[in-house]
Amino acid sequence: MVTLIGNKTVSLEEFLQLPETKPAQEFFDHKIISKPMPQGKHSIIQVELATAINSILKPKKIGFAFPELRCTFGGKSIVPDIVVLTYDHIPRDDNGDIGNVVSIAPDWMIEILSPEQSQSLIIKKILRCLEDGCQLAWIIDPEHKTIFAYYPQKVKAFDVDDDVLPVPDFASDLRLTVGDIFGWLNF
Repeated sequence: MVTLIGNKTVSLEEFLQLPETKPAQEFFDHKIISKPMPQGKHSIIQVELATAINSILKPKKIGFAFPELRCTFGGKSIVPDIVVLTYDHIPRDDNGDIGNVVSIAPDWMIEILSPEQSQSLIIKKILRCLEDGCQLAWIIDPEHKTIFAYYPQKVKAFDVDDDVLPVPDFASDLRLTVGDIFGWLNF
């Protein structure tokens, strides 16, 4: 499948040869889409959440949360705000070091909604990731202080400070509430 840049048609393989941009570009539904530049609320939640996840998963070598990690699979190349991979899904090079290319859907995908970002596009990406093996996905909406959890068969909204957020089975030791997430905005 191909997309157009200007008047030029580009395939996924050609897209992957383009230089990386800031903010990142994604190849989804045969189109090149630019992600919005992260702002303050987005950035603090991204840093704090990745740190919280890694504080539980990394010491036990269960998994790792990566900010802005490109995942290319199923004819698409996306850059979720946080990608959590279990240790057995983290790519390795011949030396056993982490590899540079992730060719599978994230085990857990987290997107933090920016004011000018299309929630519909994020939902479409999440649904495709769930079809390709993602166990759980979140959309964090800082403006409305709501977190949507997407499972393969259902969606739930969480907007009460005491609501305990669902996590994938591999992260069962992680306990976060809505209040924890949005409390990071007032540090």
